[in-house]
Amino acid sequence: MFDAETTARAEEIVLAFRTRGLMLATAESCTGGLVAGALTAIAGASDVVERGFVTYSNRAKTELLGVPEVVLANHGAVSAETARAMAEGAASRAPVEVAVSVTGVAGPGGGSAEKPVGLVHFACAFRGRATVHRRLSFGDLGRDEIRRRAVLAALDLLAEAAARA
Repeated sequence: MFDAETTARAEEIVLAFRTRGLMLATAESCTGGLVAGALTAIAGASDVVERGFVTYSNRAKTELLGVPEVVLANHGAVSAETARAMAEGAASRAPVEVAVSVTGVAGPGGGSAEKPVGLVHFACAFRGRATVHRRLSFGDLGRDEIRRRAVLAALDLLAEAAARA
């Protein structure tokens, strides 16, 4: 279902989190659950994946993750502020040590000069530590490739969190 690179990285995350006794949650918008899907495609992922939130709409971000409406109004769904609020909301609503979030413009439409197709914001909340944010611009590579790269970037953030544990 997932390409070899994604599967290999997901396996590494599951092993690293299991070894360290960590649980994780995902909060996804433009990836629509693909990060959680990649992780749960690995046998034994239930040892580390507690839950995933697919919050495609602003309403879902607010209701399920507690993203403040003012953050969405002032910064938009595709922003560092929203990515941070998503990760922190997932971490506070699930019995986990780590939560990763993804929000971006996968295209083909929906982009603007300020927020072009291929712009994706990520955040990783680790209980008791500062939330890490990453902004990546993949370019207009097509919806599937943007989402694939976003999944890999989210997995990279999880790997970094495990390494810091």
